[in-house]
Amino acid sequence: MTLARTLLLTLALALPVLPAAAQDVSDTDPDAVLDPLAPRDAAGLELDEFLWVSRPIVVFADTPADPRFIEQLALLADRPGPLLERDVVVIVDTDPAARSPIRQALRPRGFAIVVLAKDGTVGFRRPSPRDVREIMRAIDNFSLRQEELRSGGG
Repeated sequence: MTLARTLLLTLALALPVLPAAAQDVSDTDPDAVLDPLAPRDAAGLELDEFLWVSRPIVVFADTPADPRFIEQLALLADRPGPLLERDVVVIVDTDPAARSPIRQALRPRGFAIVVLAKDGTVGFRRPSPRDVREIMRAIDNFSLRQEELRSGGG
Protein backbone atom coordinates (compact mmCIF):
# COMPACT_ATOMS: atom_id res chain seq x y z
CA MET A 1 0.00 0.00 0.00
CA THR A 2 1.44 3.37 -1.00
CA LEU A 3 1.94 6.18 1.46
CA ALA A 4 -0.65 8.31 -0.36
CA ARG A 5 -3.23 5.53 -0.16
CA THR A 6 -2.52 4.98 3.53
CA LEU A 7 -2.88 8.69 4.23
CA LEU A 8 -6.09 8.86 2.24
CA LEU A 9 -7.62 5.91 4.07
CA THR A 10 -6.74 7.60 7.35
CA LEU A 11 -8.34 10.80 6.05
CA ALA A 12 -11.49 8.95 5.02
CA LEU A 13 -11.86 7.47 8.48
CA ALA A 14 -11.36 10.91 10.08
CA LEU A 15 -13.72 12.63 7.63
CA PRO A 16 -16.56 13.33 10.08
CA VAL A 17 -14.25 15.64 12.07
CA LEU A 18 -12.54 17.17 9.01
CA PRO A 19 -14.90 20.12 8.36
CA ALA A 20 -14.49 21.51 11.87
CA ALA A 21 -10.70 21.20 11.71
CA ALA A 22 -10.54 22.78 8.26
CA GLN A 23 -12.78 25.61 9.41
CA ASP A 24 -10.50 26.33 12.36
CA VAL A 25 -7.45 26.61 10.09
CA SER A 26 -9.11 29.00 7.65
CA ASP A 27 -10.54 31.10 10.46
CA THR A 28 -7.19 31.60 12.16
CA ASP A 29 -4.97 31.92 9.06
CA PRO A 30 -6.60 33.49 6.00
CA ASP A 31 -3.41 32.88 4.00
CA ALA A 32 -3.41 29.14 4.67
CA VAL A 33 -3.17 27.19 1.44
CA LEU A 34 -5.20 24.00 1.43
CA ASP A 35 -4.43 21.03 -0.82
CA PRO A 36 -6.65 21.60 -3.88
CA LEU A 37 -7.48 17.88 -4.05
CA ALA A 38 -8.12 17.42 -0.34
CA PRO A 39 -11.70 16.19 -0.12
CA ARG A 40 -14.10 18.93 0.96
CA ASP A 41 -17.21 18.11 2.92
CA ALA A 42 -20.39 19.02 1.02
CA ALA A 43 -21.96 20.52 4.17
CA GLY A 44 -22.18 24.24 3.63
CA LEU A 45 -21.02 24.16 0.02
CA GLU A 46 -23.04 25.08 -3.06
CA LEU A 47 -22.27 23.90 -6.58
CA ASP A 48 -22.48 27.53 -7.77
CA GLU A 49 -19.24 28.24 -5.87
CA PHE A 50 -17.36 26.19 -8.46
CA LEU A 51 -18.97 27.52 -11.66
CA TRP A 52 -16.39 28.38 -14.33
CA VAL A 53 -13.57 27.78 -11.83
CA SER A 54 -13.39 24.04 -11.11
CA ARG A 55 -14.72 20.69 -12.19
CA PRO A 56 -16.27 19.13 -9.08
CA ILE A 57 -16.01 15.41 -8.55
CA VAL A 58 -18.65 14.64 -5.94
CA VAL A 59 -18.38 11.32 -4.13
CA PHE A 60 -21.53 10.27 -2.27
CA ALA A 61 -22.02 7.43 0.20
CA ASP A 62 -24.43 6.69 3.00
CA THR A 63 -21.53 6.33 5.46
CA PRO A 64 -17.79 7.10 5.40
CA ALA A 65 -17.20 3.39 6.13
CA ASP A 66 -18.63 2.36 2.72
CA PRO A 67 -15.84 0.33 1.03
CA ARG A 68 -16.71 1.89 -2.35
CA PHE A 69 -16.28 5.37 -0.85
CA ILE A 70 -12.88 4.47 0.61
CA GLU A 71 -11.82 2.85 -2.67
CA GLN A 72 -12.88 5.89 -4.70
CA LEU A 73 -10.90 8.30 -2.52
CA ALA A 74 -7.87 6.01 -2.79
CA LEU A 75 -8.19 5.90 -6.60
CA LEU A 76 -8.32 9.69 -6.75
CA ALA A 77 -5.31 10.03 -4.43
CA ASP A 78 -3.22 7.62 -6.50
CA ARG A 79 -3.01 10.01 -9.49
CA PRO A 80 -3.50 13.63 -8.41
CA GLY A 81 -1.47 15.20 -11.25
CA PRO A 82 -3.96 14.70 -14.10
CA LEU A 83 -6.80 15.86 -11.86
CA LEU A 84 -4.97 19.06 -10.92
CA GLU A 85 -4.30 19.75 -14.62
CA ARG A 86 -8.06 19.57 -15.19
CA ASP A 87 -9.00 21.94 -12.33
CA VAL A 88 -10.73 19.22 -10.33
CA VAL A 89 -12.03 19.73 -6.81
CA VAL A 90 -13.14 16.70 -4.77
CA ILE A 91 -16.30 17.03 -2.69
CA VAL A 92 -17.59 14.28 -0.41
CA ASP A 93 -20.98 13.72 1.17
CA THR A 94 -21.43 10.74 3.48
CA ASP A 95 -24.39 11.98 5.50
CA PRO A 96 -27.75 11.58 3.74
CA ALA A 97 -29.59 12.87 6.82
CA ALA A 98 -27.85 16.25 6.59
CA ARG A 99 -29.42 16.86 3.15
CA SER A 100 -26.63 19.15 1.93
CA PRO A 101 -27.50 21.49 -0.95
CA ILE A 102 -25.24 19.42 -3.21
CA ARG A 103 -26.99 16.17 -2.24
CA GLN A 104 -30.36 17.82 -2.86
CA ALA A 105 -29.24 19.06 -6.28
CA LEU A 106 -27.71 15.78 -7.47
CA ARG A 107 -30.02 13.31 -5.61
CA PRO A 108 -27.77 10.24 -5.34
CA ARG A 109 -28.92 6.83 -4.15
CA GLY A 110 -26.31 5.21 -1.97
CA PHE A 111 -22.80 5.36 -3.41
CA ALA A 112 -22.30 7.55 -6.48
CA ILE A 113 -19.55 9.48 -8.18
CA VAL A 114 -20.69 12.54 -10.13
CA VAL A 115 -18.33 14.59 -12.31
CA LEU A 116 -19.48 18.06 -13.27
CA ALA A 117 -18.23 20.37 -16.00
CA LYS A 118 -17.12 23.92 -15.23
CA ASP A 119 -20.51 25.18 -16.42
CA GLY A 120 -22.23 23.10 -13.73
CA THR A 121 -23.67 20.43 -16.00
CA VAL A 122 -23.38 16.78 -15.01
CA GLY A 123 -20.70 15.20 -17.19
CA PHE A 124 -21.23 11.71 -15.87
CA ARG A 125 -22.64 9.81 -12.94
CA ARG A 126 -21.65 6.28 -11.93
CA PRO A 127 -22.84 3.93 -9.15
CA SER A 128 -19.39 2.38 -8.58
CA PRO A 129 -15.81 3.62 -8.14
CA ARG A 130 -13.92 4.81 -11.22
CA ASP A 131 -10.20 5.19 -11.77
CA VAL A 132 -8.55 8.47 -12.69
CA ARG A 133 -7.91 7.33 -16.27
CA GLU A 134 -11.65 6.91 -16.91
CA ILE A 135 -12.43 10.22 -15.20
CA MET A 136 -9.75 12.00 -17.27
CA ARG A 137 -11.14 10.58 -20.51
CA ALA A 138 -14.63 11.74 -19.58
CA ILE A 139 -13.45 15.23 -18.63
CA ASP A 140 -11.38 15.50 -21.81
CA ASN A 141 -14.55 14.82 -23.80
CA PHE A 142 -16.47 17.69 -22.14
CA SER A 143 -17.02 20.47 -24.67
CA LEU A 144 -15.56 23.12 -22.36
CA ARG A 145 -12.40 21.03 -21.85
CA GLN A 146 -12.09 20.66 -25.63
CA GLU A 147 -12.27 24.46 -25.94
CA GLU A 148 -9.59 24.83 -23.25
CA LEU A 149 -7.30 22.45 -25.09
CA ARG A 150 -7.82 24.24 -28.41
CA SER A 151 -7.13 27.64 -26.89
CA GLY A 152 -4.07 26.39 -25.02
CA GLY A 153 -5.66 27.05 -21.62
CA GLY A 154 -5.54 23.48 -20.37
